[in-house]
Amino acid sequence: MIIGYARTSTLDQLAGLEGQHRDLRAAGCEKIFSEQVSSVDAKARKQLADALDFLREGDTLVVTKLDRLARSVSHLLAVLETVVAKGAALRILSTGIDTGTATGKLMLTVLGSVAEFERSIMLERQREGIAKAKAEGRYVGRKPTARAKTKDILRLAHGGMKPLDIADALGVGKSSVYRILSEQRHNAQLRQ
Repeated sequence: MIIGYARTSTLDQLAGLEGQHRDLRAAGCEKIFSEQVSSVDAKARKQLADALDFLREGDTLVVTKLDRLARSVSHLLAVLETVVAKGAALRILSTGIDTGTATGKLMLTVLGSVAEFERSIMLERQREGIAKAKAEGRYVGRKPTARAKTKDILRLAHGGMKPLDIADALGVGKSSVYRILSEQRHNAQLRQ
């Protein structure tokens, strides 16, 4: 069976996801697993885990591009190890790589290394650009949302509202609410 996997990083990349589905169907995929989640958080990629679990001996897992599957060589090799252990193959449409051959396995490892290197260089340039912008006073970062609502969070908490309800009411993350409440308790203990 030919199984497809499609992924975009964000929810607003719907056209990219639809394009991947089109290409995977054209490649003969009978079943497609699809998700919209960052590749950086490998644990959050439930559909990839389901696709790997679904694979059987003789199947082929197909992705449109290598970066839809993995961002690091270690993750790529872990995915490939799972695919091979199941007696299946991996095919990447954009490069024509098929791990059903020894040459395909070699090329996949080399391309994975290049992709990881490119990402490292991009992140390094990004950090350098941010540092330069900060030094020139042009970069102030993202405005803190929960911190700006600390008084409201504390007021609602003192009024008896539960942290999850506070987060919903104010449109902030629940972890931010818990952090602010914890800091408040800690500061109160220090004052005693």
